[in-house]
Amino acid sequence: MNETLTTPAIYPLSANSIEAYQRNGHILLREVASTEEVKGYRIAINAAVAKYNTETRALSERDTYGKAFLQIMNLWEQDETVRRFVLAKRFAQIAAALMGCENVRIYHDQALFKEPGGGFTPWHQDQYYWPLDTNKTITLWMPLVDITEEMGIMKFASGSHTDGYIDKLGISDASQSYLEHYIRKHEFPVSTTSYMQAGDATFHSGWTLHGAPGNNSHTMREVMTIIYFSDGARAIEPDNKNREADLERWLPGVKPGELAASPLNPVVL
Repeated sequence: MNETLTTPAIYPLSANSIEAYQRNGHILLREVASTEEVKGYRIAINAAVAKYNTETRALSERDTYGKAFLQIMNLWEQDETVRRFVLAKRFAQIAAALMGCENVRIYHDQALFKEPGGGFTPWHQDQYYWPLDTNKTITLWMPLVDITEEMGIMKFASGSHTDGYIDKLGISDASQSYLEHYIRKHEFPVSTTSYMQAGDATFHSGWTLHGAPGNNSHTMREVMTIIYFSDGARAIEPDNKNREADLERWLPGVKPGELAASPLNPVVL
């Protein structure tokens, strides 16, 4: 396995792709990483997930959020190989180009493994959780294995990011009900795909409404995500408990109004 993601060093991102992302709030890009690269990093990510996963309850004992996926965060802090994956400049360059900014920082990473029989991921907005003063936030969502529609591929409400902060509901049955109605009312087209190869990736804005079906296969849906934000963003006063927790965990030592630039938020481009 290569020491870093360097082949190619720069992903060939077209002006049309950038325009489509900015219009829709999401985009699917093929072969962001090669299958060979992903195979090597998958070993390290799976080992870290097995080591740091704390969920031991059966699916039947969990709530909707708990059934949606196993969620293990900031693995780049724990494992050097995962660190190389998360801090790869190729990914950061795509994120910066799509958002239209020069430099980006990491907010945090997440392994999101949807178990066989795992439940749906309710409609939600990621930035409900993030105490940041910028709209230039983006999430890379990359499967580590080939995935099909029945395994729970992401779906997006195209154009919904332009509405900004829609609600103050975290991922839950309540967010599913409210936002499903909101999407129909505002006639946002819902976009998804039927297949993603390991190394393909979607990128979506922090305000884009998105969710995923349950995993109706017998295979674990292994996905790694990386959240980026524009360098120069500042922390804001949290307006919900999740943002309070995020400020403490992902921006340690940073006070509202200060630059969002803790040691956990390195500049990666």
